[in-house]
Amino acid sequence: MTNQLPIVGITMGDPAGNGPEITVKALADATLYDRCRPIVVGDAKMIEQAKGFVGMPEIRVNPVSSVSEAKFEAGTIDVYQLDLIEDVSKFKVGEVSVEGGNAAFQSVKKTIELAMAGEVDATVTNALNKEAMNLALAPQGMHFDGHTEIYATYTGTKKYCMMLAHHDFRVVHVSTHCSLREACDRVKTPRVLEVIELANEACRNLGIEKPKVAVAGLNPHCGEHGLFGTEEADEIEPAIKLAQEEGIDAVGPIPPDSVFSEMNGGWYDITVCMYHDQGHIPTKVLGFVYDREAQGWKAVEGVNITLGLPIIRTSVDHGTGFALAGKGTSNELSLVNAIDYALRMAAGRMAQAEQA
Repeated sequence: MTNQLPIVGITMGDPAGNGPEITVKALADATLYDRCRPIVVGDAKMIEQAKGFVGMPEIRVNPVSSVSEAKFEAGTIDVYQLDLIEDVSKFKVGEVSVEGGNAAFQSVKKTIELAMAGEVDATVTNALNKEAMNLALAPQGMHFDGHTEIYATYTGTKKYCMMLAHHDFRVVHVSTHCSLREACDRVKTPRVLEVIELANEACRNLGIEKPKVAVAGLNPHCGEHGLFGTEEADEIEPAIKLAQEEGIDAVGPIPPDSVFSEMNGGWYDITVCMYHDQGHIPTKVLGFVYDREAQGWKAVEGVNITLGLPIIRTSVDHGTGFALAGKGTSNELSLVNAIDYALRMAAGRMAQAEQA
């Protein structure tokens, strides 16, 4: 990175979803350009359409064929043009389609390429639809569970994990997209240790000098000395001890029914979770707030970060919002938070590089 503001590559997401709309809303805030230089990767035609959905005709869209052509000016959205949608007038928002799935995938792939080439300093992803993407990839014999696996593949990363964050409430996962039965089988000492290490590194990248890492148990009451399971004693406790020997301030295993309240109270900087829902549920209970009286979402916040990559990747922590697409009502706060988290991690990496 240079002394200039960092360049952030933002994927369009599935164009049939609300990604283009929340992107326009987020980038309409002129103060964002005081913190970074954003460039959208996708199809300028869909960003133009999204302007109409959100009622912001004054925003200019600037299609470019290279990052160097971007203006990075408030009031203008630079789009690395991939020309992914053939006919916008015939493309249906709110529906799963091969064309939409391919557009989302190609946007992600190009953004990774730009980051690996050093043309952008961080990447932020809007949501893609896994069904649509894999329909598009099937003829090529390809399949991805989601963004995390795409990033791992195209960066050649072997050790990685997902982190979710709602402000200073952070969780990382030993496993994510697999059955609960398989998730239990994946709780093994090497993997738990790996995730503890990635969690500690992530917090350090965020400027936390000595992170306190909580490690959740798998079973009720952490197994109750073997009455409800032995994974804690057999797999999790050894991983914690190995992490402590490395100088990591790891504590646990802690019963899952209490660890998140403790972290929310400031006891820990991050919690290692044993499976997908163990970490997702508490984070989304905090970040997703539904207003009963107004019958609408008051807040849909949360950031998804992939740890272990050679590049920075953060993401919105929600789906494609097909039911909201085209209405212009989607909240952009999750995308704004994802951009800010990417900037914090970029600054942290730069600071650590300078100290090395």
